[in-house]
Amino acid sequence: MRTDSPQTASPQGPRKASPQTIAIWTVVALVCAAGWSVLALSRGEEVSAVWMVAAALGSYAIAYRFYSKFIAYKILKVDKTRATPAERLDNGIDFHPTDRRVLLGHHFAAIAGAGPLVGPVLAAQMGYLPGTIWIIVGVIFAGAVQDMVVLFFSTRRDGRSLGQMAREEIGPFGGAAALLAAFAIMIILLGVLALVIVNALAQSPWGTFSIAMTIPIALLMGFYLRVLRPGRVSEVSLIGVALLLLALVAGRWVAESSWADTFTLAPSTLVIWLVAYGFVASILPVWMLLAPRDYLSTFMKIGTIALLAIGVIVSMPTLKMDPVTDFATRGDGPVFAGSLFPFVFITIACGALSGFHSLISSGTTPKMIQKETQVRMIGYGSMLMESSVAVMALIAASIIDPGLYFAMNAPAGVIGDTVQNASQVVGSWGYQISPEDLAAAAKNVEEASLLSRTGGAPTLAIGVSEIFSEVTGGSLRAFWYHFAIMFEALFILTALDAGTRVGRFMLQDTLGNLYKPFKNVSWKPGLVITSGIVCGLWGYFLWVGVHEPLGGINQLFPIFGISNQLLAAVALAVCTTLLVKSGRLKWAWITGIPLVWDATVTLTASWQKVFSSDPRVGFFKQRSVYQDGIDRGELIGPAKSMDDMHTIVTNSTVDGVLTAALALLIVIVIADATRVCVRHVRRPALSTLSESPYVESKIVAPAGLIPTKEEKEEARDAVGAAPGG
Repeated sequence: MRTDSPQTASPQGPRKASPQTIAIWTVVALVCAAGWSVLALSRGEEVSAVWMVAAALGSYAIAYRFYSKFIAYKILKVDKTRATPAERLDNGIDFHPTDRRVLLGHHFAAIAGAGPLVGPVLAAQMGYLPGTIWIIVGVIFAGAVQDMVVLFFSTRRDGRSLGQMAREEIGPFGGAAALLAAFAIMIILLGVLALVIVNALAQSPWGTFSIAMTIPIALLMGFYLRVLRPGRVSEVSLIGVALLLLALVAGRWVAESSWADTFTLAPSTLVIWLVAYGFVASILPVWMLLAPRDYLSTFMKIGTIALLAIGVIVSMPTLKMDPVTDFATRGDGPVFAGSLFPFVFITIACGALSGFHSLISSGTTPKMIQKETQVRMIGYGSMLMESSVAVMALIAASIIDPGLYFAMNAPAGVIGDTVQNASQVVGSWGYQISPEDLAAAAKNVEEASLLSRTGGAPTLAIGVSEIFSEVTGGSLRAFWYHFAIMFEALFILTALDAGTRVGRFMLQDTLGNLYKPFKNVSWKPGLVITSGIVCGLWGYFLWVGVHEPLGGINQLFPIFGISNQLLAAVALAVCTTLLVKSGRLKWAWITGIPLVWDATVTLTASWQKVFSSDPRVGFFKQRSVYQDGIDRGELIGPAKSMDDMHTIVTNSTVDGVLTAALALLIVIVIADATRVCVRHVRRPALSTLSESPYVESKIVAPAGLIPTKEEKEEARDAVGAAPGG
């Protein structure tokens, strides 16, 4: 069954490519091929990071120009004449037609959290080549496709959340499993994101001040566009960027002034402020704070990444990490245990494929998009932008000395707490670095020590400072290091506020199945209640995690990567089901193949994390080892007391049970989706779609960032036809 509109949009009719166009794309393809060839075929010789940039950017350009356009217009048949939920249901709170440039900024800022910054840094343990291949190939054929297709189908369904779409299109059984899994995973993801922010901003007056200032700047931008100068996006962009740069510079002044103590916050204080901000951001009208703040932060995010790419091209640093390390095959890496398959894919996560993105694509964005034709730029394009962030993070981790990389990312229980011990242990792995070099690296960035600065963020900051200082001079190395730390916190905070709002939508959709007023996501009592519940849940885990090093969200941190990828399997299963049911069976492979791959990877990883006999991998085996230690009265690192030993036993049990439960829920979703697809193929008449009826759009807006000649003419005609035009 299909509910197509009377007129489906298609790109401008077939046109013969000009010689200039053919020449440009030929050059792009050759540069891309050269980059891949150098990365894949180099053996022993030095490889410049420039080739990684060339392979990535060339691949992205070709994929966006050809593959995304094929999907949008040939398969999805996006329709510029069809009104979106933002236009039909505009209420100024959650539904609001938003300029494509602002929405692109919001969407990118919302999806780009900790994953693309931290995951590739940790995955560098396996070498730079496996990560590079998965980040680029994965995003082109899986991650960006998922984001765009989810956004399209959610837009066709009044902005329904992923779990609710699963319930309506797959059925109550598989849908209930999807709703439960998606909401549980969302709370885990929000708690982890918040913990990373707290760790980055604690005792950092520069970062705290600069990020706090983005809130009043965003409010000013929101009112400027809504009240003072509607539609003047270029004007408000210039104002916002100028104020943002001032806030960044002023942050360093504050850190060196008498105001420093005011903005030097303890972790517990930051938790309170984050929960309060998340609650307020999730209930205020989307045009007032969320969209302009995300748009503002995107300037800094994209600007920094673009400057990094330029810095790589100018300084041409060499990749010092091996293409593939021995840890990839042995599975005994000090950064994380496990073999290349499946754990490098789980670790990289958001840089290539992320379930969290599907929640944004079926959360805030479909309620704000002006035209269906914009799903290509916002869904596919934003994911390519995030993948470029992951590539730059991998480069940053791979250009520093491998000895320093492992000294920073190996836990203290493995390398000790002195530079002498760390040097010896890292040397035993085949990566030589002297105690003097370790001490000098810390001194260069004005840190007391860089040993065991796990989590990926400090390593990324070191790589960023390395690239920028090559261009601006070594005297600014410390400045760039601390800038990068603050940059990461800003990067992640934008995912937290949008994620909280999406969590509200998910809970409202779920409760709406029991009490209908919740179905109206802008119903004020409902939005306040559900926002409070969502913030309370992730805030509780965060509060406990800050006060107990092994408790709260720290307990759930080990399942962050797997849960995110399991959520991607839910999204891809829903997309595949919708493609089949909407008459696109022959094109179902565009999400079906990524679904099979993702399910294979994540379910394999889940099985190993639950049942592996290696205590560094298997949760239950780890539980057994520590329980035996308790029975013998013996302390096992990293535990420092018997209370820690008992906590680790509890955590391992909880993580093992949760991993198994989430994997089971995803298997139920996939099995039920398969049943629905098979039934539709056999008896199409039994299938129904919950797609909203066609309503003609009155909004005229371009599909991409730069309007085409035809779109400019259409806009002029619309202005001329308007009353008084």
